[in-house]
Amino acid sequence: MKNILIFAEGKIAGRFIERINQKRVANHHYIIMSPSKPKLPEKIQVSMEGLRADPTSYSRVRVVFRSHNIQMVFILLKTLEDTGEALKNIRRIDEKILVVLLDQWNGFSKLNQNATHIIDSNEMLANRLYDFLPDVPLVAKSVGLGEGEIMEVLIPFGSTFAYRHVGSIPQIKWKITAIYRNNKLILPTNATMIRPQDTLLLVGKPQVLDNIYRRIKNKDGMFPEPFGRNLYLYIDMCKDSKRALEYIEEASYLCSKLENSKLFVRIFNPTDFDILNKIKDIEIENESIDIMAIYQDDKDSIEEIVHDLDIGLFFISIDSIDNKKLAQLHEKNKLIFVFGREKLENIKKSIILTTNEHEMEAISSISFYVSETMKLKQCLCIYEPEGNFEDKKRIIEHYETLSHILQYPIDIEKKRVNPIRALKSMKNVLHIAPFTKELKKGGLLSRFSTKIIDHILRDNGHPKLLIPVEDT
Repeated sequence: MKNILIFAEGKIAGRFIERINQKRVANHHYIIMSPSKPKLPEKIQVSMEGLRADPTSYSRVRVVFRSHNIQMVFILLKTLEDTGEALKNIRRIDEKILVVLLDQWNGFSKLNQNATHIIDSNEMLANRLYDFLPDVPLVAKSVGLGEGEIMEVLIPFGSTFAYRHVGSIPQIKWKITAIYRNNKLILPTNATMIRPQDTLLLVGKPQVLDNIYRRIKNKDGMFPEPFGRNLYLYIDMCKDSKRALEYIEEASYLCSKLENSKLFVRIFNPTDFDILNKIKDIEIENESIDIMAIYQDDKDSIEEIVHDLDIGLFFISIDSIDNKKLAQLHEKNKLIFVFGREKLENIKKSIILTTNEHEMEAISSISFYVSETMKLKQCLCIYEPEGNFEDKKRIIEHYETLSHILQYPIDIEKKRVNPIRALKSMKNVLHIAPFTKELKKGGLLSRFSTKIIDHILRDNGHPKLLIPVEDT
């Protein structure tokens, strides 16, 4: 839930607050700050509180910021002087917070300040009247079907779309047609990098754009979001009986590192009742674990369960995984954790073997948040037997930029070695890899392949985190 501060004074501010309440813009908490007693709706339908305080007082505004962890500010005040003073106070407190300012005097037209959006009320009225003239092109809000096929989205800090090249983002049934940055229009190419506070103009099917909007706005710091909130452990007692208790222990270990996540354990083909009783004891001791034995055929169960239980991360052993489950989980866009011989609590380092640019950018932000959550040292491995390091320049630049922005270190290793052999020689590492549609559990012939993807599900030594990647 975001805390949004609104400096409110006058009729426009009042109508704005009423509209928030009528439209039930939930999932946010609104602090209405006014020099006189704030006028709140009679029947409040959202999380909202009034605060009588002077928005031009630096000390009062600072107290509100400290007590509420404000993440966005609207300035809707009556006078030019008060508006300017309020903005000055906010920037003394936080230079990067997004501020939306209503300019009724054309007094901020020359203001060129990052993260400050100026709404010129006079200009908006003039443009609206201009729309009624004959033979005049309409602005975007009036173009097309008016069903949501044109959408404008602001990129927040921490978004999975931030610091990615446009060409690395699969755009099927939708397109990024324009980018607005610092009040300038950019017509993007595949090489254009998206940055926080950019505004994207999207065109596509309304249902697709709704999904894209949620993905853009969903920050990754809440791993395993945006893939889902909870964890799911699949145990097949025909194949996993010897390590079933160990798998539950490892899944519980990761669950304990996450906030507001629950672990669902589903045991198929239950035959060993001694182990089942021990597993039930674990459930009694830990409220965040839900365990159930399933006796019927597991046909279609994965597809139903990941949806019904809001599953984001799916635990499975390399013995139990098969190509059917891989296809189902990729279609549902879910993370997979594949157990290895090394225990999760002993892991000290996360390893990313470089593949193509699209896959590396798609998994980058998640890999950082996983490493930070588990307190792992992170390493990007540029292992090229032929020494073709020049081809990886943009990948290195992307990870270095993300490391700086997220303030989490990453080591970058360049070696002329076989990546598969190099990985096998490592100890206590988590292999983070892209989960593409082509990923399969290969047969005997896969051992002769030179592609990294053909070896991911062959090695049972290191645990693996597979991050879903859409096709380009």
